[in-house]
Amino acid sequence: MITIAFGCQLAAHVAWFVQSHILYTTGYPSTADYCLLIFSPLMFAGLLMLPGRLRRRRDRQKLALDALIVGAGGFIAIWYLLLGPILNAPGLSTWQRSFTAALPIGDLLLVLAMSTAMLRHPQSDTPAPIRLLAGSIALTVTADVSYSWIQLNGGFTGGSWPDLLWLAGCFLLVLAADQQYRRPRHPAPRRRDRNAVFLFPYAASIGAYLLLAVQSARLPLNPYGGMILGSAVLTLLVMARQWHALRDNREMAVTDGLTGLANRILVAERLDHLAGQAIRPGRHTALLLIDLDRFKPINDTFGHEAGDAVLVAAADAMRGVIQHGDLAGRLGGDEFAVLLQRLPSREAAGSAAMRLLEALRMPVVFGEHVLMVEASIGVAIHDDPNASGETLLQQADTALYAAKRAGRARFEYYSDVMDTKAREAELRRAVAHDELVVYFQPIVALGTGDLRAFEALVRWNHPVRGLVGPGDFIDLAEETGAVVPLGAWVLRAACREATGWRDGFPPDRLTLEITESVVLQPDPLTISRLEALRDLGIQLAVDDFGTGYSAVSYLRRLPVTVLKIDRSFVTGIADDPEARSVCEAVVHLGGAFKMNVVAEGIETADQATALIDMGCEIGQGFYFHHPLPPREATTLVGRRFAAVD
Repeated sequence: MITIAFGCQLAAHVAWFVQSHILYTTGYPSTADYCLLIFSPLMFAGLLMLPGRLRRRRDRQKLALDALIVGAGGFIAIWYLLLGPILNAPGLSTWQRSFTAALPIGDLLLVLAMSTAMLRHPQSDTPAPIRLLAGSIALTVTADVSYSWIQLNGGFTGGSWPDLLWLAGCFLLVLAADQQYRRPRHPAPRRRDRNAVFLFPYAASIGAYLLLAVQSARLPLNPYGGMILGSAVLTLLVMARQWHALRDNREMAVTDGLTGLANRILVAERLDHLAGQAIRPGRHTALLLIDLDRFKPINDTFGHEAGDAVLVAAADAMRGVIQHGDLAGRLGGDEFAVLLQRLPSREAAGSAAMRLLEALRMPVVFGEHVLMVEASIGVAIHDDPNASGETLLQQADTALYAAKRAGRARFEYYSDVMDTKAREAELRRAVAHDELVVYFQPIVALGTGDLRAFEALVRWNHPVRGLVGPGDFIDLAEETGAVVPLGAWVLRAACREATGWRDGFPPDRLTLEITESVVLQPDPLTISRLEALRDLGIQLAVDDFGTGYSAVSYLRRLPVTVLKIDRSFVTGIADDPEARSVCEAVVHLGGAFKMNVVAEGIETADQATALIDMGCEIGQGFYFHHPLPPREATTLVGRRFAAVD
């Protein structure tokens, strides 16, 4: 519709040129005038079709009132400049008078529609194409009004100054179209606390009263002067009172009722606004996501009043740390957010996080109780110009989760390595592109050190980070399901390597480890599959036995032949009676079920001796061998076969 409207304006200018410089006619209204008249309703429809933010019914009503206020102010101005004089102008036919009045009325419709289009974006920056289009309409309306006024007071001739305004309006339209095509299809929302568009209704009211004051200067002071002055002052006072009411409502809408900090709405608005700013050296922006450690036990044990006291104390502590211009808010529950601006470096965000950790490491007195509080913090730096506020929030949440996994009461920076989806995709690509490698840790006879077996251990030969241990990606693989293709790859790679050590690789030389979760809940399908593996000759081992909630009675139902003692018990076997008791129990349990027992994580001679004394005969660990790459494992196997021969 907008394109068709400006097509009509193009036709008007062409017709004007032909009329003035080729045909030399001066009729009014002319073809050009009719094209200009058609421009207004088409543009009016196009402007009303422009998309805006979805609104509630009350918002739509307020939008209509604001737009009507702007329209009323514009009507007063147009009446003063054109409509009133047109009705009293001599020498005009009825059709000329009606046509001359129709042009400013069409311009009034454009003002009404354009103000509606701009007022649809009260909570965000008005998009650049809309602002440029508004400028184009403003220049076009000014040119139309000027043309009508000149036509009414002596006749318009081509080349007058309104032509310059029409030309500038067309130029701004071109810029608006260019900006619209350059915009992303789904731009991130950008919000501000204040918007100049809110001033439109007030500016229109003030302008209307100024015109009324100029026009009423000729009227007698009594009674008109005092009445007009009083009406103007009363209207201005109502506007001022409404402005304060709007500010109060705004503060109530964006403030957390309990702590007095910003609420989630204001944090999201400020975050989106900061995310849309350009990234400049020495002026970094950071989001700190804060979660109180062990808050739920306090809330459950001492009640919600105690929890509220902790939240209020935490909010006060944050206020004492953040600087002017930064923002602290409560997102809900015991989760807080702090927005830091104008940081000189990335490290400055870490310094602020440390100060917050210290401030939040505090006792809170509640009645007769002293409640100890600590916090974990995730830090996300705005260093990606395409990242939205929601993206920054997700990054900070990922870093917060990493801080909690690392032991709580600490902070962590977000990095791409933490991103679950990105890391999952990267891990699956690693499996597909053979970036993984299998290392082999020897399993030996504890008494003699003779080689008995190998455990296959996966490593990730990362193209950037180098050789990465399983501790950095196995948990992720289990969470995302990538462990299935990963496990299949490791099984094939390990068996392929083993076939090179000795002609043929029969099933009875393969042992598969299962977790304690399988032992705890051995459903019939799982048992049947394990029995099918056993029937092939494959042996089954329970890994890390003793660390979970193993049901010993289920061991009789499962075709398990090996129990592996977890390294956590082996580490403390020399000086921890409880760890020693667990090891002895597992060794005796294995003997009772006629299973082999393998101890993991043996690092000292004392540990090996203690295990031998218990009756454990097989083990693995750094005391004997580190995990070996395939070539070194092949060499070790070769030496073992040579010794046997």
